[in-house]
Amino acid sequence: MTRKTIRNTEQEKEIRYEARKTLKRRVWDYMVITLASFIYAMAVSFFLDPNSLAPGGVTGIAIILNRITSLETGTWMLIINIPILALGTWKFGWRFILSTMYCTALTSLFTNWFTPYGPLTEDSLLAALVGGALIAVALGLVFKAGATSGGTDIIIKLLRLRFPHLKTGVLFLVTDALIVTGSAFVFKNIDVALYAGLVVLVNSLLLDMVLYGRDGAKMFFIISDCPERIVERILEELDIGATYISGSGAYSGKEKKVIMCVVKKQLSPKAEEVVRQEDPQAFLIITSATEIFGEGYKSIFSEKI
Repeated sequence: MTRKTIRNTEQEKEIRYEARKTLKRRVWDYMVITLASFIYAMAVSFFLDPNSLAPGGVTGIAIILNRITSLETGTWMLIINIPILALGTWKFGWRFILSTMYCTALTSLFTNWFTPYGPLTEDSLLAALVGGALIAVALGLVFKAGATSGGTDIIIKLLRLRFPHLKTGVLFLVTDALIVTGSAFVFKNIDVALYAGLVVLVNSLLLDMVLYGRDGAKMFFIISDCPERIVERILEELDIGATYISGSGAYSGKEKKVIMCVVKKQLSPKAEEVVRQEDPQAFLIITSATEIFGEGYKSIFSEKI
């Protein structure tokens, strides 16, 4: 056997090994998404929907429409998401949207399955606290698997492309506030609207503190043989900036482009997924950034409190 044949055989083995590793990783990600969809549906069917708590987003709209039309909440979640997912596919491509489609379809299905067995409590306060906590856990798992929950996530991402000066957090706040306010008129009960607002708050705080830590953001240093592809996806899919730092390997002496970027903690799992997909051999350093000044963060002129 010639050296060339041996080299080709080794390369084929490495390619097959990487393919198997990628397949196992994707299977694991979809198992995590399945579990997350299960937990999210439990939150909706056992706690939020039977207590008329519409916590913003597509879920809140679906709960409101369920009361108006009597069509099942899970079905409305799917119906509302179909045009949003189609728009997202057209704008961002299949890679970004496929796992989100799976998550959306499964969540809608589980929600309809669980609905006849709810509620587990008729105490609105308990329903808001437990429902908000379960949604936070579910969303954390989804983000870790490199997917999104669809719905308003995609709409806000599209709005940011059209109106980049608008802040993502503000858009989420306005959207959720409108839906929660709308629920007060539909249900003719200000109390349920206030409890729905509590769900949004619990969800936000738990996702922020437990799943992503207390730090303001994460700083990424990425050393890769394909930095351009990674940066292209970071700019397009995460809508954040990145900086190249020139460097060279101490042993090899080879010139390198080191990518440095600051990622809000909610997007950190997605950033890790981008690096993992584009270059599984990349050297990745992630540190906590507690104070960040500049565009998208605090003003450099703001006073500390």
